Amino acid sequence: MIEKNEKIKEKLKLLPDTPGVYIMQDKDGVVIYVGKARVLKNRVRQYFQSSAKPEKVSAMVENIEDFYYIITKTEIDALALENNLIKKYKPKYNILLKDDKTYPYIKVHTKEEFPRLSITRKIKKDGKYFGPFMGGIRCKDILDVVSAVYNVRICSTPISEKPKKPCLAYHLHRCFAPCAHLCGREEYAERVKKALAFLGGDYDDAEKILREKMLTFAENEEFELAMEYREKLAMLSKLKLKRITAINRAINADVIALKTNYLYSAVNVLITRGGIMQGSSSFALEDASLSETDALTAFILQFYSAHELPDEIVVQDFCEKELMESYFLEKFGKKTEVVLAKQGLKKQLLDMAERNAEEYLSKSVDKIKHKNDMTKNACQRLKEILSLSNYPKRMECYDISNISGVDKVGSMVVFIDGEPDRSSYRRFKIKTVEGANDYASHQEMMRRRLEKLCSNEEEKFPKPDLIVIDGGKGQLSAIKEIFEEKGIRGIDLISLAEREEEIFTLFSADSIRLDKRDYALKMLQRLRDEAHRFAITYFRSLHSKRNLASVLEEIDGVGKKKRIALMEKFGTIDKIMNASVQTLTECEGIGEELAQKIYKYFKEEL
Repeated sequence: MIEKNEKIKEKLKLLPDTPGVYIMQDKDGVVIYVGKARVLKNRVRQYFQSSAKPEKVSAMVENIEDFYYIITKTEIDALALENNLIKKYKPKYNILLKDDKTYPYIKVHTKEEFPRLSITRKIKKDGKYFGPFMGGIRCKDILDVVSAVYNVRICSTPISEKPKKPCLAYHLHRCFAPCAHLCGREEYAERVKKALAFLGGDYDDAEKILREKMLTFAENEEFELAMEYREKLAMLSKLKLKRITAINRAINADVIALKTNYLYSAVNVLITRGGIMQGSSSFALEDASLSETDALTAFILQFYSAHELPDEIVVQDFCEKELMESYFLEKFGKKTEVVLAKQGLKKQLLDMAERNAEEYLSKSVDKIKHKNDMTKNACQRLKEILSLSNYPKRMECYDISNISGVDKVGSMVVFIDGEPDRSSYRRFKIKTVEGANDYASHQEMMRRRLEKLCSNEEEKFPKPDLIVIDGGKGQLSAIKEIFEEKGIRGIDLISLAEREEEIFTLFSADSIRLDKRDYALKMLQRLRDEAHRFAITYFRSLHSKRNLASVLEEIDGVGKKKRIALMEKFGTIDKIMNASVQTLTECEGIGEELAQKIYKYFKEEL
């Protein structure tokens, strides 16, 4: 067993052989993982044994400095407590459905005397719900059909003893206007019963009524209304196409499959209601679970905290069937069967969900995670490799550009969590340095930058975690002098020399060389190259304008104000050289005679 530290070693000896929840903490006391166990003693010890572990589990264990546990009466209680603690602490290494979506449902307010229909994304125990709706089927379209065919109300107008004036929906034959006392309770209840059958997947009656109305409107030459009902029929056909004929129409099942590459995981959910495939959704999982069972269980708990439970959940055979069924019954008061599909149509649906999860894992999750490897994970790795005092959330890189000391400029580019924050880029004109003195130019730029700290401009120039200098040991030493001059603390400082891609720090005379494939090095290269690009762009702009100004001075009649006007309008000498007389006259202060002179000058020069 790995001896993490004496505190953990002693705690492991005291673990009970009962169900419960364990909470892992880092050196700052922050909760980084919450798990449940049938036997706490066995489960928690697994983390600290010397056996091989998945990469993410190993990374988590490296960060564990302490843990504590809570004993529960049953494993179901542990499951419920684990779910609550994950919601409370949002631990770094637990599954967190950051990209979860809450899909819309149609709610029938069955507790009202005259039930109405509405669209909702929150499930409560105060009515009957149909859905979720996805895959191009809009709840609004479904409600539109219900009101057109069955005249059930979709408004929230209260119904009182005093009748109200019928609204437009009544006159358009879309509501029986119970608020105006124009229909009895039994008649309205019959309409609601038929609407519930329709929402449950029985479309035949609705299709017949819609077709009859469409033909009637067409015969009466009310073609706009006829076309409207034709569109409703088309939507109904779209719904019918989603029906899986081999499934019993009464079955409401979610089919859930997980795929993992042991670094990342993905889950696909196929939703079937009344034998109709409502749609499919995939999720990327952030987890450090020891098993697929734990990962899938954690996903299911979080998913159904925001979605309605179906009658059945079809899952892979490693899922904890009895535990999940008991939890649903105790938590939601609903008997939901967990089906471990091994053959037949449900296995075919599970295979489909597995293929969707595999596709999402390979094409979406890996791509997203690769981006994280190139950004946030690279920042974390840089901190560890270089022993930085801070996680380099805000990195600033500085570069100097000039030709023989002329038009000296500096650039500051900013990366946040490893990605460019272009709105924070800044440019500097070097004002006090004579000639091509790279060290002095860097010092001037850094002095001006650091003066922004603790000033009224600090909001625009927040304190960086890491400053990167484009250059070698000499540039780093020059900036170190400015740090000491300004008494700077709490900002890490390094330099990156381009030729051999050496990293220099303040803690060692030797450079650090990383593998060319290392994401941390690639991120530093992107940062340095961006600073170089930004400096070169600014230098070229200034150099071009300076040359343009000196050329314009040679044209008789073009004074300082006209030179400025021409430079502001055209920007480069090439654009003025190719401008027509008419275009030149559009510039402020340039008449036709002067425009002719400018035009002729450049033509002669050419």
